[in-house]
Amino acid sequence: METSVLTQFKDLGAIAVLALAALGSGSGAGIAGMSAIGAWKKNFSQNKPASFMLVVFTAAPLTQTVYGMIVMRQMVAIANKGQYLWAVGVLAGTAIGLSAYWQGKCAAAACDAMGETGKGFGSYMVVLGMTETVALLVMAFTIMFLGIISG
Repeated sequence: METSVLTQFKDLGAIAVLALAALGSGSGAGIAGMSAIGAWKKNFSQNKPASFMLVVFTAAPLTQTVYGMIVMRQMVAIANKGQYLWAVGVLAGTAIGLSAYWQGKCAAAACDAMGETGKGFGSYMVVLGMTETVALLVMAFTIMFLGIISG
């Protein structure tokens, strides 16, 4: 492969980690958002107050995009030195994105439960925090790995 063609793709791993994390965030927020809307509809149809706290559940998966961006910044610095690391970007981005996706599914269940009962916000946040932890660990370990291989 020509060097010029290869260098055209030097940032592929870096943008992949951001893009895949954002795909998971968007999917997770969308899933949770649909559940929040359903819970609000049910509350409105029963003339019950609708909890604005469901927005917190819906927004929870969005932080994984930030984690993807943090890893991306580290990868760009390494790509500028000539190490392209496409697989690192794809695998880390997929792991972070899946964390956001599953967090959105958990948030959807939390929206349903909170919309029905109006109780349990703290307990639901603990579960969302556990799924968030996976993305945080992937980010931290990927940055640690990037530090090791970049010298």
